[in-house]
Amino acid sequence: MIELVRPTSLLAEAWWELVDEFGAAPIHGSAYRSDDRAELERPGGLEVWADLLASYEVPGTRLPEGWVPASYRWILDDDRLVGTVTVRHRLTDSLLVVGGHIGYAVRPSARRRGVATTALGLALGMAARLGIDPALVTCEDDNVASARTIEANGGVLEDVRGTSRRYWVPTPRTVGAVGRVGPVRAVRAADAEWRP
Repeated sequence: MIELVRPTSLLAEAWWELVDEFGAAPIHGSAYRSDDRAELERPGGLEVWADLLASYEVPGTRLPEGWVPASYRWILDDDRLVGTVTVRHRLTDSLLVVGGHIGYAVRPSARRRGVATTALGLALGMAARLGIDPALVTCEDDNVASARTIEANGGVLEDVRGTSRRYWVPTPRTVGAVGRVGPVRAVRAADAEWRP
């Protein structure tokens, strides 16, 4: 079963396996940059980072310049960490072109099995609960797999700006349509709430 859960240091080993599998490729929807690795591998580093990401969805939290409030989740497939997803609570001018409301990535070994399609559907449920409808989802113009994932969730192509395909995707109107996601299921007790 595919689920979205808050990032947690309790999945540290699985996280670093995922990062290693991506290699130099960006991990969309994660807020992770390869420059972060040394800091996050220090004792307690991943836990502090996971708490920081959780704080970004709390109203009134100070955000890095240019960032918007967002809900960060990791994608589990039968308890195996297979990807990341972010639901941005609002858009900036730049997110209107590249990024949109939802960003996601699935590790190469878990692709072509419907993980991204299901995870995007769950993320659209999160967006609906935030009052976002429709949600903007973008992908690179040459990323056929991502375009199909977005279209499978009802995405309607508005245009292509530069190399970015821009889709508007309706969000589910009923809770039953969104499955189990985010705060509904805490992976471990430590994920239940953010600690300052």
